[in-house]
Amino acid sequence: MAHLSEAAVKQITEICNRYADEKTPLMMILSDVQREYGYIPLEVQELVSEKTGIPVAEIYGVVTFYSFFSLKPKGKYVIGCCLGTACYVKGAQQVIDKFSEILGIKAGETTADGLFTIDALRCIGACGIAPAVSINGKVYPKVSVNAVAGIINEYKAKENA
Repeated sequence: MAHLSEAAVKQITEICNRYADEKTPLMMILSDVQREYGYIPLEVQELVSEKTGIPVAEIYGVVTFYSFFSLKPKGKYVIGCCLGTACYVKGAQQVIDKFSEILGIKAGETTADGLFTIDALRCIGACGIAPAVSINGKVYPKVSVNAVAGIINEYKAKENA
């Protein structure tokens, strides 16, 4: 816990206290921590364990099992490429490969400048508009390999504006 600031310890303690009366508070605590900080490193898991009495191994198991939790910080723009059956059949693998090629990172990684993270998702429920890509909640329908560079440039332009 030496890496956590005093303010972070206070904030995480407040989150844990918020759910003190719940029978099974872990998912709610982790969701709030993820929303607040963008990821859940080991130091935070240890603090949550200390505050709740839930073993670190159990917390780590939950964090690594659910794909919406992350052990590492994500980029400012999280590119979620759906690889569910409908999207995959319509060329989603080639789309995610193009994002990887242009950004120089693989799925699960973040660019060195901290701008982009690529996440391979199993299904985002947008089968009718496959292949679908979501970036920070905005869904792009029927994404082609040729559209990938334009999508990336749209977000890079926001940074240069």
